[in-house]
Amino acid sequence: MNTNRVSAIIDNVNCYGDLHDLTAHRPLAMLPFDCKYRLLDFQLSNVINANIQALFLLMNQDDMQSVFDHINGGKEWGLDSLRKKFIMHFNKKNQEGESEQDFVSHVVDYLRKSGSEITVITGSKMLCNIDLKAIIKIHKQNNRSMTVVYKRVTSENISCDNLLIDLESDGNISSNNCKEELEPTEKYNLCMDIFIVRTEWIIEVLENCDKKVESIIKILREKINNISCMNYEYTGYLSNIYDIPSYYRANMDMLQPSKFNSLLYSNQKIYTKLANEVPTYYAENSVANNSHFASGSIVDGTVVDSLISRRCKISEAAVIEQSIIMASANIGKNAYIKNAILDKNVIVDEGVRIIGADTNPVIIKKDSHVTNDIVNRRNV
Repeated sequence: MNTNRVSAIIDNVNCYGDLHDLTAHRPLAMLPFDCKYRLLDFQLSNVINANIQALFLLMNQDDMQSVFDHINGGKEWGLDSLRKKFIMHFNKKNQEGESEQDFVSHVVDYLRKSGSEITVITGSKMLCNIDLKAIIKIHKQNNRSMTVVYKRVTSENISCDNLLIDLESDGNISSNNCKEELEPTEKYNLCMDIFIVRTEWIIEVLENCDKKVESIIKILREKINNISCMNYEYTGYLSNIYDIPSYYRANMDMLQPSKFNSLLYSNQKIYTKLANEVPTYYAENSVANNSHFASGSIVDGTVVDSLISRRCKISEAAVIEQSIIMASANIGKNAYIKNAILDKNVIVDEGVRIIGADTNPVIIKKDSHVTNDIVNRRNV
């Protein structure tokens, strides 16, 4: 076995009902972020920046089209290189949400063929820019089977399905499911679902686990209380994407320079699919204040505290405030949009108002044509 070889598994098999309006046509990992990125870009970039040469990407089968459209040949992340072993596996589930096939055996086969000493296993909903190379180096210096990455966060960054960990005096950790009510002012140790493990150990664990298990992340969570684990505290930017408000907050965070720079302009680059388009055009009477724009859009109206994706048209006298507008939206004249998330290809007619709340933004589904006002009365 090559002691310098590291493999990686990105486990994207998860669904969140609270995000269904945005994930009906895509997996959570393919959600757009900050105009031009996808959440998956961050996991892929973290792996590639650590010079990991073998990658296994596990997805749900019914989500595969958007994954292929984005990754394509994988050139942007160097996945097309002959030096890298890149496998995408799509896990088919039945109507009850249970796995219909033994994906675990495919993972074990991949790990054996990788010839690696260490394996990095990460989930898909923790948005971060993390130096995996440094954690791998620390992990190699200790004799424990697993290193668990965590971050101290407040309750708004924690969902009911998350795992919290306690740091023991002897250096070990213990875990507890997040079931009790959390204090809003307190900080908790959130398990980031990033694990560094010895490859031989995880192969043994997978060979003895239930073959109908939902995800590898779930298996590793259950092992925390049963083995001696090392902990690693991550101190950079983190957003835990688990519902509409958390997704909205994460995007709005990018309008704050300190958080934007921490996530996207740290020592590691975040890679994404390239789009060779013309720059966004701003008409003479347009107004753009504290907003991000991708390429290919036409701005004739006013955009404040918002994120505008590629190929959008914002017509004359239209006003957009504190909103996320995804690709190819067409906003009519005199329309007013505030605290809203518009999915791809949305058309908003002239003079229409779409108003949500900052804690509960209005969601307009993909390919919708909005002809009448949509107003959250709590925000008016």
